[in-house]
Amino acid sequence: MTPIDSGDLTLSCKNSPLQQQLFQAIRSKVVSHLWPLGGKLPSTRKLALELSISRNTVIAAYEQLVAEGYLESRPGSGFFVAVELPEHYLNVKDRNPKSPAPSACRERPLLNQPFSPGIPDLAQFPIEKWQRFLQRHSGRLSLLGCQDVQGSMALRSAIADYLATSRSVSCSPSQIVITSGAQQALYIASRVILQSGDALLMEQPGYTQMSKILDLNRVQVEPLCVRQHQGFDLQQVFSSRAKALYITPSNQYPMGTTLNTEQRLALIQWAVASKSWIIEDDYDSEFQFAHRPYTSLQGLASDVGGANRVIYIGSFSKVMFNGLRLGYMVVPESTLEQCLVVKDAMGGDTPTHTQEALADFIREGDLLRHIRKMRRLYQHKHALTCQSIHRHFSPQVQVISQAAGLHVTLSWFCSVDEEEFVSQAAANGLVIRALSYYEDSAVKQGITRDWGGVVLGFGNVALDDIESNIAKLARIFDSLMAQA
Repeated sequence: MTPIDSGDLTLSCKNSPLQQQLFQAIRSKVVSHLWPLGGKLPSTRKLALELSISRNTVIAAYEQLVAEGYLESRPGSGFFVAVELPEHYLNVKDRNPKSPAPSACRERPLLNQPFSPGIPDLAQFPIEKWQRFLQRHSGRLSLLGCQDVQGSMALRSAIADYLATSRSVSCSPSQIVITSGAQQALYIASRVILQSGDALLMEQPGYTQMSKILDLNRVQVEPLCVRQHQGFDLQQVFSSRAKALYITPSNQYPMGTTLNTEQRLALIQWAVASKSWIIEDDYDSEFQFAHRPYTSLQGLASDVGGANRVIYIGSFSKVMFNGLRLGYMVVPESTLEQCLVVKDAMGGDTPTHTQEALADFIREGDLLRHIRKMRRLYQHKHALTCQSIHRHFSPQVQVISQAAGLHVTLSWFCSVDEEEFVSQAAANGLVIRALSYYEDSAVKQGITRDWGGVVLGFGNVALDDIESNIAKLARIFDSLMAQA
């Protein structure tokens, strides 16, 4: 039951009785679908006061609308818009079939289905404990008003300590800006350090959302071709005059390569010498299975005097849950005020009580405990996913990504079309992504691949379901290969 606000109900036809004017005004709202079916109308007394007319006039109009089928009267409850309207009373234009609403025409995306990339194991998150943290701060009156655009000091302090111990990031809470996810942080960073027409080096294939941001800001993309198992050619960076470099060095998305310490130091030296910027998106740094994580570029840069050329970006979407929409950026002091100006203009802050709850979640050790638990689980899932792929897929299909993160990337050299593979998988309730999805449209024409590829996210697939779903994908692939 939806209560109806009658604030814009007007009586405009002065040549007819008030009862008829009110009847026509309400009828117009109903047949125009401006009032929802089943919606509850104001009481006769309330509407009479709002319109400054007699209550008897309202009662009479309501009763006439009930008699003609536009309203329903429920004793003890009031008057409601009829669920089924009298079609023979509607105008001709109302009887014509309506065009579907845009939302009805838009195909609903498959979300959180098996193998959806970027989704953590949501069932493993300690939701009851998280709710207690939220409840701890939900009644604080001091959090109900306007807050610092930079974000909660308690959360910024907790993040600074967490990054120092886990990623060797060297920063103070004053250098951290809380954002609504990593994407807002990337937008702020690119807006502050780049102008329309500037060039930025970006991995290809790479993070699609970053491509959208760069296109919106009219930044030119210089593609860094990421090769299987090898990553991109650093010499291409050294010979470029681009103003900035955007990379995911811990687990390149989607190819799954990594940059070692020597490569990271070389990039820092390039940035310092050329006075260029590095945007370090530390994606999946928490989940390395084959080796210990390398020190962040920001941390290395601090040791060699290059921290003023690095903007470090992270989020809690993969280590906690996507719906949290809470990220952060670590910025040099020289860019802080500009970052805050851009963020203030954008809006979209995360609710303050959520920030305070997360601060406690980090400080009291629950985030670290959850990450450790999930690292063990994801390592098991990754191994089972790879074993199942080798067991069920044809030898042409290979896993090319490293043992890290929440996804595996497959490649093949046969004639199976990756887009058709994605489509057939979706028809069977499985969500995978074609590698072409990660190729920037502005530079795609210059990219040539003689192999196909897809990305599978194993994070939100139950252990017991991994092999059966991989077997289903393999059958789809074999069917397409037989048709090719």
